[in-house]
Amino acid sequence: MKHNILFLIAILLFFGCSKKPEAPICDVPKPEVEKLSKPEFTPSKFDELPNWHEENYLEALNSFLESCKTTKTKALYEELCKSGKDVADAKSFFMQNFTPYKIDATDAKDDGLLTGYYEPLLKGSLTKKEPYLYPVYSTPRDLIVVSLASQYPELQNYRLRGRYDGNNKVVPYYSRKELSSRTLDADIVCYVDSRIELFFLEVQGSGRVLLDNGEVIYVGFDNLNGYKYSSIGKYLIDAGEISYAQASMKGIKNWCDKNPSRVDELLNHNESVVFFKKRNKPATGALGVVLTPERSVAVDQRYLPLGSMLYMSAQTKEKDLNRIVMAQDIGGAIKGSVRADLFFGYGDEAGNSAGKLKAPLKLWIFLPKAEL
Repeated sequence: MKHNILFLIAILLFFGCSKKPEAPICDVPKPEVEKLSKPEFTPSKFDELPNWHEENYLEALNSFLESCKTTKTKALYEELCKSGKDVADAKSFFMQNFTPYKIDATDAKDDGLLTGYYEPLLKGSLTKKEPYLYPVYSTPRDLIVVSLASQYPELQNYRLRGRYDGNNKVVPYYSRKELSSRTLDADIVCYVDSRIELFFLEVQGSGRVLLDNGEVIYVGFDNLNGYKYSSIGKYLIDAGEISYAQASMKGIKNWCDKNPSRVDELLNHNESVVFFKKRNKPATGALGVVLTPERSVAVDQRYLPLGSMLYMSAQTKEKDLNRIVMAQDIGGAIKGSVRADLFFGYGDEAGNSAGKLKAPLKLWIFLPKAEL
């Protein structure tokens, strides 16, 4: 029998309204919160988790303890974050202290989906010169971020973005197409040599830039222009330009190489633009902790709380992906209760793995037995 346990409901109500801003600011008298059906949770057993007995329990425990450094993971697992520091048998720690619950899709037609992301390496310069012509912008000074929480508490984790139009009105910020023809009033982190690679840096949310002086800098998400994310891969599929199987990062780049005159058309389909800032450490997710390759996932926090421990199961042609992961990030393209984006790490090999991953997914959430 399926249960909606009060504890789980409380958690999801507390964390479930968070949303990475995606819609441009609009002039409405009273904002309405998107009504979402919460996923149900089916009690499960560890023996029912695919390949559970082949898990690297110590590695999973270390990933859990790293996430315990954040306030959101502590809020979910406070006592276990403490006791987990002194564990002799990692497998027993999980089985004695947690209960796995199968996460059911809110849409009966949804089979779940696992994709991948990574930290790319771009080539750049601190000064604009050939071939480094494409600026990596920080947040523009005329970008306005509006919070309505004081008037509408239910919108506490929502943000609207826009700009003044000069007539004392706030209007949507510039779209990608509009920004391409403007010089922004914003600091420039650096310049890179490829607008395609820069676009995919936006998709990944963070990366590294190898400068022409030999220095490597970290760049990470800073802000958005406020438009909804639209998939350029789906755009090419719908236009009959590529097949579903070709809609990987590599496949899209190949299409761009063959159709240079249509690159603007393709990129402008996604009106959303990400702004960056220089960071002093590698990829850090929305939870605020450095991501762990193949142990960190991005989720839709409207359904699943950041900081939670999950067990995922997905099968690909190369291997099965069955393991404990931590929900440490979010993303504009991550939609649904049984939806995750697995972080693969840094570099070309990680990019190849992430770019081709697209597999049906099953998810479980681990919650403390004492809380049930």
